[in-house]
Amino acid sequence: MKVLVTGSSGLIGSEAVRFYDKQGHAVFGVDNNMRMMFFGPKGDTTWNLKQLLDSTDNFIHLDVDIRDRKALEDIFTENQFDLIIHSAAQPSHDKARDIPFVDFEVNAVGTLNLLEMTRHYSPDAVFINMSTNKVYGDAPNELSLVELEKRYDYADPQYQEGIDESFRIDQSTHSLFGASKLAGDIVAQEYGRYFGLNVGIFRGGCLTGSSHSGVELHGFLSYLVKVIMAGGKYHIFGYKGKQVRDNIHSYDVIQAFESFRKNPRPGEVYNLGGGRQNSISILEALEMVEDLSGKKAHWVYEEQNRIGDHICYISDLKKLKTHFSDWSITRSLEDILKEMIIAEKKRI
Repeated sequence: MKVLVTGSSGLIGSEAVRFYDKQGHAVFGVDNNMRMMFFGPKGDTTWNLKQLLDSTDNFIHLDVDIRDRKALEDIFTENQFDLIIHSAAQPSHDKARDIPFVDFEVNAVGTLNLLEMTRHYSPDAVFINMSTNKVYGDAPNELSLVELEKRYDYADPQYQEGIDESFRIDQSTHSLFGASKLAGDIVAQEYGRYFGLNVGIFRGGCLTGSSHSGVELHGFLSYLVKVIMAGGKYHIFGYKGKQVRDNIHSYDVIQAFESFRKNPRPGEVYNLGGGRQNSISILEALEMVEDLSGKKAHWVYEEQNRIGDHICYISDLKKLKTHFSDWSITRSLEDILKEMIIAEKKRI
């Protein structure tokens, strides 16, 4: 196959590059390191690009901005793609308020650019759109919660397995990031439903792994591990540190994409996270990293929570598992954290 991966130096993109390169496919990666522009030197993904170039056989890196329609058209006219994995994004809901035009242009217009190129030049390709659980805004915070010693949880048994794809996406506070990603999400659905393209939309929970260039504004577990391993100070923003996220390793993300590629369902939406089994609060994560690393966590608490932040979010994976019975979570939270701790020790 010919595979196009956007955001190819990032967490999900680089995992996709490695997987499809290892399968012997020709992989084209589009990435212009905007993460460094968003987050400064700590967000720089050059180290990951270098690793990809050193370890792959069939990977071609293209320093292209997905907002540049002409550059994308040149790529698409020269190549007939079989699979497109779109994981490039401005990923921080805090950062978006400072750069609203850039945020929308990357997350919404960039997605539209890629879908249009696919429609005109690779209409038979499978198109994976990496969306986010922030499309639900802060509506999940309206659910009744119970406060436990170290986490919040859902009070209603209906949500025991988490939030499913029928949960409402409007009349809530999304952050500008959530709004721009929702625009891209809806447009991607239309290219599947209206034009009949093989488009799948995956609403990610906390995506993680050792290839993540985690920073305070984006990359929960990655950033937390980096801070503890370096002996730094971690800031908790609101909700007593009991806010909960479900975490999924980038390998399991790519396996979900691969299941969809083999049996595409145009316009379908899937929640994609670690599910209840890989859910953890900040307090629990601090404790677990301490136990696994032998390092003491230093943290400070700030009462003000982030605007639009989820108190408790767990992805209900029932639809994904029903449509693709061959897919399941293979990396536990302990597996993920052990890998990240080892990787961070090597970097230090």
